[in-house]
Amino acid sequence: MNILVCLSNVPDTTTRIKLAADNSKVDLSGIQWVINPWDELALTRALEIKETTGTLVGKVSVAMVGKTEVEPTLRKALAIGADDAFRVDLDPADAFQVAAELAGLIKANPYEIILCGIESSDYNGSMVGGMLSELLGYTSISSVSSLSLQDGKVALTREIDGGKETISVSAPLVAIVQKGIAIDPRIPSMRGIMASRTKPLSVLASCGSPSLTSFGNFSLPVPKSACRMVDAENVPELVRLLHSEAKVI
Repeated sequence: MNILVCLSNVPDTTTRIKLAADNSKVDLSGIQWVINPWDELALTRALEIKETTGTLVGKVSVAMVGKTEVEPTLRKALAIGADDAFRVDLDPADAFQVAAELAGLIKANPYEIILCGIESSDYNGSMVGGMLSELLGYTSISSVSSLSLQDGKVALTREIDGGKETISVSAPLVAIVQKGIAIDPRIPSMRGIMASRTKPLSVLASCGSPSLTSFGNFSLPVPKSACRMVDAENVPELVRLLHSEAKVI
């Protein structure tokens, strides 16, 4: 049994986002790129499963759709412990194109368990995992917070309204994971970093999938007004501001 973790290349969460002069796109200059946090936790859990199940899991691979600039992120995944990596050589325009390209990769290189983060921390679309499962015809399980292998099947725990749901399904499947799938993401060791340089990173041609959406323009949120301090003893003034300016009472 082999596991594939689908990765997304996202800006570090402390990045200050800038727009191009005409607001037609995001200015990507000077951005520090990282593995999408949910994908990083998915990779951590996949490696834990491989390490604790003996020879049951043959390998853990990672895949990403992107141009050469995403390779450092893939190399980090290899340094964390992934056995090999795939990069589909395409700058994707939307979530459907990402899902279609990943589906093409998986059809040519089948995996029993596919892990996707619930969303990426940049666009927060929450679409790729569901689209991927439909394109592959695989069972899709969303909101997964726990995953293990038991008696030849995949045991999963899902977060649902008011509680949790535990289910068992047969592979192949796409598991869309969220917080809880792993406690802390793994940090690459020096040995892992050195080993990642010789691990295979395969570059695949695009399968020619179309994009179904396009972006017209971007706009930044309206800046928040400055904080106003009110003397703790001046309750009438606080009430007046909440009523006449904040309009919350």
